[in-house]
Amino acid sequence: MSVLVFTENWDGKFKKLSFELVSYASKIAEMLNTQTVALSIGNVQEDELKKLSSYGADKIVSVNNEALKNLDNQAYTSVIAQVAEKEGSKVVVISHNNTGKALAPRLSVKLKAGLGAAVTKLPVSVSPFTIYKKAFSGKAFTNVVIKSDVKIVTLAQNSFEVIENAKNASVENFSAQIGEVKTVVEEVQKQTGKLILTDAEIVVSGGRGMKASGNWGAIEELAQVLGAATACSRPVSDEGWRPHDEHTGQTGKIIAPNLYIAAGISGAIQHLAGVSASKCIVAINTDKDAPIFEAADYGIVGDALKVLPELIGAVKEAKAK
Repeated sequence: MSVLVFTENWDGKFKKLSFELVSYASKIAEMLNTQTVALSIGNVQEDELKKLSSYGADKIVSVNNEALKNLDNQAYTSVIAQVAEKEGSKVVVISHNNTGKALAPRLSVKLKAGLGAAVTKLPVSVSPFTIYKKAFSGKAFTNVVIKSDVKIVTLAQNSFEVIENAKNASVENFSAQIGEVKTVVEEVQKQTGKLILTDAEIVVSGGRGMKASGNWGAIEELAQVLGAATACSRPVSDEGWRPHDEHTGQTGKIIAPNLYIAAGISGAIQHLAGVSASKCIVAINTDKDAPIFEAADYGIVGDALKVLPELIGAVKEAKAK
């Protein structure tokens, strides 16, 4: 028996997300008194693969095949299932990002496994296997018992600490049976010079309270001085004030930064569903009864266009000391 964790790589390199997943999986393995097997798909050098052992991986399985250089949901699902069956994995851990949301349901069907999506904590119990997760768009919490022999868990990003737990892991190359790969990538356009929203530990977000796209300079300046990413609510992206890839919420990106600053955002339930996992929420709004204040750890009642310059000045002053 083992706990299998699928670790994504970006151009052959792992990010914090992968180390967070391995840390989480290794803690579940401890609860089950078994080992942690980390799976990497793609061209990753051995020294990079070995980094996974620093966070609790007892064994590292590498599947390097030219046919798998681009994500194909069907092919990747097949590979993960083959490795899970070979390693006798009773728990499979995947990230709750766009990749994980595509793979986990397919894998659930293929392995006849129960699926616990978007968990934020370790299982409440492993006998029976009980996960803790949010419900009703983050308004409530529930314990869900997974009764299937194999369990699949997707972990919400930035919800579990990265824990160093060095192991002397071996790296094993696995030749998976790969059928027809149907996904063809014709062009790749990479965004440069901008912090990726889902990777950011600090996010500064604006809503309709910013009043116009021309007022976004304050959002961008605060993000710059904080080393943060910028985001927005759906009405803002729908109006064309900001690009759709900055839209956070139930129908946009689900994020969980350490600090989320919401300027001029009322806090509709759909928006809060995408940001409620943030460690600390700071809200700025003219309406003292805005729903955002119910979710916020700190609130400022005021016009964001007046508050933000003061906040930028305070941050710059604090950094200068």
